[in-house]
Amino acid sequence: MSYDWVIDVLFWIAVAFLIVVYVSWRATRLDRLHVRVETARAALDAALVRRAAATLELAASRLLDPATSLVLATAAHEARTADAEGREFAESDLSRALRAAVDQPGFVDALDARGGGDGRAVLDELESAAAKVAYARRFYNDAVSQARIARRKLLIRVLPLAGRAPLPDFFEIDDDPPGI
Repeated sequence: MSYDWVIDVLFWIAVAFLIVVYVSWRATRLDRLHVRVETARAALDAALVRRAAATLELAASRLLDPATSLVLATAAHEARTADAEGREFAESDLSRALRAAVDQPGFVDALDARGGGDGRAVLDELESAAAKVAYARRFYNDAVSQARIARRKLLIRVLPLAGRAPLPDFFEIDDDPPGI
Protein backbone atom coordinates (compact mmCIF):
# COMPACT_ATOMS: atom_id res chain seq x y z
CA MET A 1 0.00 0.00 0.00
CA SER A 2 1.40 3.41 -1.00
CA TYR A 3 1.22 6.41 1.26
CA ASP A 4 2.42 8.97 -1.28
CA TRP A 5 -0.84 10.90 -1.04
CA VAL A 6 -0.31 11.29 2.73
CA ILE A 7 3.12 12.78 2.13
CA ASP A 8 1.64 15.12 -0.49
CA VAL A 9 -1.11 16.22 1.91
CA LEU A 10 1.41 16.77 4.73
CA PHE A 11 3.63 18.73 2.38
CA TRP A 12 0.79 21.07 1.34
CA ILE A 13 -0.33 21.45 4.95
CA ALA A 14 3.23 22.46 5.87
CA VAL A 15 3.37 24.92 2.95
CA ALA A 16 0.01 26.43 3.95
CA PHE A 17 1.17 26.66 7.57
CA LEU A 18 4.38 28.48 6.53
CA ILE A 19 2.38 30.89 4.38
CA VAL A 20 0.01 31.64 7.25
CA VAL A 21 2.96 32.17 9.62
CA TYR A 22 4.64 34.53 7.13
CA VAL A 23 1.47 36.55 6.51
CA SER A 24 0.88 36.76 10.25
CA TRP A 25 4.46 37.91 10.78
CA ARG A 26 4.07 40.64 8.12
CA ALA A 27 0.78 41.81 9.64
CA THR A 28 2.33 41.94 13.10
CA ARG A 29 5.32 43.88 11.78
CA LEU A 30 3.04 46.37 10.05
CA ASP A 31 1.04 46.77 13.24
CA ARG A 32 4.25 47.39 15.23
CA LEU A 33 5.31 49.99 12.67
CA HIS A 34 1.97 51.79 13.03
CA VAL A 35 2.33 51.72 16.81
CA ARG A 36 5.83 53.14 16.42
CA VAL A 37 4.45 55.95 14.24
CA GLU A 38 1.78 56.77 16.85
CA THR A 39 4.31 56.71 19.69
CA ALA A 40 6.73 58.88 17.74
CA ARG A 41 3.91 61.32 16.95
CA ALA A 42 3.03 61.59 20.63
CA ALA A 43 6.69 62.28 21.46
CA LEU A 44 6.86 64.89 18.70
CA ASP A 45 3.70 66.58 19.96
CA ALA A 46 5.13 66.65 23.49
CA ALA A 47 8.39 68.16 22.23
CA LEU A 48 6.52 70.81 20.24
CA VAL A 49 4.38 71.73 23.26
CA ARG A 50 7.50 71.91 25.45
CA ARG A 51 9.22 74.23 22.94
CA ALA A 52 6.15 76.48 22.80
CA ALA A 53 6.01 76.54 26.60
CA ALA A 54 9.71 77.45 26.82
CA THR A 55 9.13 80.20 24.27
CA LEU A 56 6.19 81.55 26.26
CA GLU A 57 8.33 81.45 29.40
CA LEU A 58 11.01 83.49 27.65
CA ALA A 59 8.41 85.93 26.32
CA ALA A 60 6.88 86.36 29.77
CA SER A 61 10.20 86.67 31.58
CA ARG A 62 10.39 90.45 31.11
CA LEU A 63 13.95 89.96 29.88
CA LEU A 64 13.09 90.91 26.31
CA ASP A 65 11.86 94.13 24.80
CA PRO A 66 8.05 94.28 24.47
CA ALA A 67 8.01 93.86 20.68
CA THR A 68 10.16 90.71 20.74
CA SER A 69 8.12 89.32 23.63
CA LEU A 70 4.91 89.93 21.69
CA VAL A 71 6.25 88.29 18.51
CA LEU A 72 7.46 85.22 20.42
CA ALA A 73 4.30 84.92 22.50
CA THR A 74 2.10 85.21 19.42
CA ALA A 75 4.11 82.62 17.48
CA ALA A 76 4.09 80.22 20.46
CA HIS A 77 0.34 80.68 20.96
CA GLU A 78 -0.34 80.08 17.26
CA ALA A 79 1.78 76.91 17.36
CA ARG A 80 -0.06 75.57 20.41
CA THR A 81 -3.55 76.30 19.09
CA ALA A 82 -3.09 75.44 15.40
CA ASP A 83 -5.33 72.79 13.90
CA ALA A 84 -3.89 69.68 12.25
CA GLU A 85 -3.72 71.26 8.80
CA GLY A 86 -2.01 74.46 9.94
CA ARG A 87 0.28 72.94 12.56
CA GLU A 88 3.32 72.57 10.31
CA PHE A 89 3.11 76.20 9.20
CA ALA A 90 2.61 77.48 12.74
CA GLU A 91 5.54 75.44 14.07
CA SER A 92 7.75 76.67 11.23
CA ASP A 93 6.72 80.25 12.02
CA LEU A 94 7.68 79.68 15.66
CA SER A 95 11.10 78.39 14.57
CA ARG A 96 11.64 81.44 12.39
CA ALA A 97 10.50 83.81 15.16
CA LEU A 98 12.88 82.17 17.62
CA ARG A 99 15.79 82.48 15.23
CA ALA A 100 14.92 86.09 14.43
CA ALA A 101 14.87 86.97 18.13
CA VAL A 102 17.73 84.89 19.47
CA ASP A 103 20.14 85.22 16.54
CA GLN A 104 20.35 89.00 16.90
CA PRO A 105 23.91 90.17 17.57
CA GLY A 106 24.52 90.45 21.30
CA PHE A 107 21.18 88.88 22.25
CA VAL A 108 22.57 86.42 24.77
CA ASP A 109 24.85 89.02 26.36
CA ALA A 110 22.00 91.51 26.66
CA LEU A 111 19.76 88.84 28.16
CA ASP A 112 22.44 87.88 30.68
CA ALA A 113 22.90 91.54 31.61
CA ARG A 114 19.16 92.03 32.17
CA GLY A 115 18.33 88.82 33.97
CA GLY A 116 21.52 87.46 35.45
CA GLY A 117 21.32 83.69 35.76
CA ASP A 118 17.58 83.63 35.09
CA GLY A 119 18.07 84.60 31.46
CA ARG A 120 20.62 81.88 30.87
CA ALA A 121 18.37 79.25 32.50
CA VAL A 122 15.45 80.21 30.26
CA LEU A 123 17.69 80.11 27.19
CA ASP A 124 19.09 76.71 28.19
CA GLU A 125 15.55 75.36 28.53
CA LEU A 126 14.63 76.80 25.14
CA GLU A 127 17.77 75.38 23.53
CA SER A 128 17.05 71.93 24.97
CA ALA A 129 13.42 72.05 23.85
CA ALA A 130 14.37 73.14 20.33
CA ALA A 131 16.92 70.33 20.02
CA LYS A 132 14.35 67.78 21.20
CA VAL A 133 11.91 68.97 18.54
CA ALA A 134 14.50 68.35 15.84
CA TYR A 135 15.26 64.86 17.17
CA ALA A 136 11.60 63.96 17.67
CA ARG A 137 10.70 65.10 14.15
CA ARG A 138 13.50 63.04 12.61
CA PHE A 139 12.47 59.99 14.64
CA TYR A 140 8.82 60.44 13.62
CA ASN A 141 9.64 60.90 9.94
CA ASP A 142 11.85 57.81 10.07
CA ALA A 143 8.97 55.79 11.54
CA VAL A 144 6.63 57.11 8.84
CA SER A 145 9.15 56.19 6.16
CA GLN A 146 9.46 52.64 7.47
CA ALA A 147 5.67 52.24 7.65
CA ARG A 148 5.24 53.56 4.12
CA ILE A 149 7.92 51.21 2.79
CA ALA A 150 6.21 48.27 4.48
CA ARG A 151 2.82 49.26 3.09
CA ARG A 152 4.18 49.36 -0.48
CA LYS A 153 4.99 45.64 -0.36
CA LEU A 154 2.91 43.52 -2.70
CA LEU A 155 1.62 41.20 0.03
CA ILE A 156 0.39 44.14 2.12
CA ARG A 157 -1.43 45.61 -0.87
CA VAL A 158 -2.91 42.32 -2.13
CA LEU A 159 -4.11 41.20 1.29
CA PRO A 160 -5.49 44.24 3.11
CA LEU A 161 -3.13 43.76 6.06
CA ALA A 162 -3.10 47.47 6.88
CA GLY A 163 -6.80 47.35 7.59
CA ARG A 164 -8.33 50.80 7.75
CA ALA A 165 -5.25 52.47 9.17
CA PRO A 166 -4.56 55.68 7.28
CA LEU A 167 -1.26 56.05 5.48
CA PRO A 168 0.90 58.13 7.85
CA ASP A 169 2.13 61.51 6.62
CA PHE A 170 5.51 63.09 7.18
CA PHE A 171 5.77 66.12 9.47
CA GLU A 172 7.85 68.69 7.63
CA ILE A 173 8.69 71.87 9.49
CA ASP A 174 11.54 74.31 9.69
CA ASP A 175 13.05 73.07 12.93
CA ASP A 176 16.50 74.61 12.77
CA PRO A 177 17.18 75.66 16.35
CA PRO A 178 18.21 79.20 17.16
CA GLY A 179 21.94 79.75 17.58
CA ILE A 180 22.03 80.13 21.33
